[in-house]
Amino acid sequence: MSKILELYSVAAQTQAAVDWQMLIQQQQCAYLQRKCLKVRKSAPEVSIGTCTVRYGSREPKPIMICPYRLLERHQVFMDCIHLLTLHEPGNELHIVQEVPIPGGSVDYFLVSTQARKVRDFVGLELQTLDTTGTVWPERQRFLQAQGVVSDVKNVDRSFGMNWKMTAKTTLMQLHHETQTFEFLSKHLVLVIQDHFLDYMRRAFQFEHLTPARLGDPLHLHAYALTQTDSGDFRLALGSRFSTDTAGIARCLGLQADPRMELQHLTAFLESKIGDHTLLSLR
Repeated sequence: MSKILELYSVAAQTQAAVDWQMLIQQQQCAYLQRKCLKVRKSAPEVSIGTCTVRYGSREPKPIMICPYRLLERHQVFMDCIHLLTLHEPGNELHIVQEVPIPGGSVDYFLVSTQARKVRDFVGLELQTLDTTGTVWPERQRFLQAQGVVSDVKNVDRSFGMNWKMTAKTTLMQLHHETQTFEFLSKHLVLVIQDHFLDYMRRAFQFEHLTPARLGDPLHLHAYALTQTDSGDFRLALGSRFSTDTAGIARCLGLQADPRMELQHLTAFLESKIGDHTLLSLR
């Protein structure tokens, strides 16, 4: 049984007719509405396209390995609207990518605007599991079974999940960023898969997390990936937790100054806002 569950946004076991040859030629990601950004190091013009894999020996689970997979239907943004406490009916909602803050950058900002002026915002970090080894041979074996490719090299090579390093890196990043959002009295949301959250709760001290409270600066939204009768996969919000800077302070000390002037951040957001950033339920 193939470990590839989704390739270029299409479920491997979908009941719909799929032209896999055309799919790998076009290399399109439905969530980004552009060419897949995950490319081979040895051949940058060729994208890998693997969104989700089956992983585990006893009870194999669908594991998302591409953060853009979390953009399905823009649900993760819709699930953060309640954190825009200054948002009012009639305001426009925008999605701005890669926003710089002290200590790094945030994947996405959901921004509420009035006359294209920022009224409120929420930061979102999207994190999926990093792999060890390469998924490429497994991808090629799947395509070989579909009659698309004939020659599969390195058939014995496999991949694993880098649970510990992904979790540690994520927590370090959150520690840096949460202090900035807490200082600004704004919210930061970590969007992850439920299986990843389960690991983090086992491996780290997560007892202090509470059911989501609006007053906390850091929120964790964990999504399940469920399979429909048609064989396709769909995101569903499973659980929400929250904490503050003190809640994750046990990870590592902050090395960058979190005090960012609010007007500098809003000026950056307003410079990026336009018709192309409008939140759309496509």
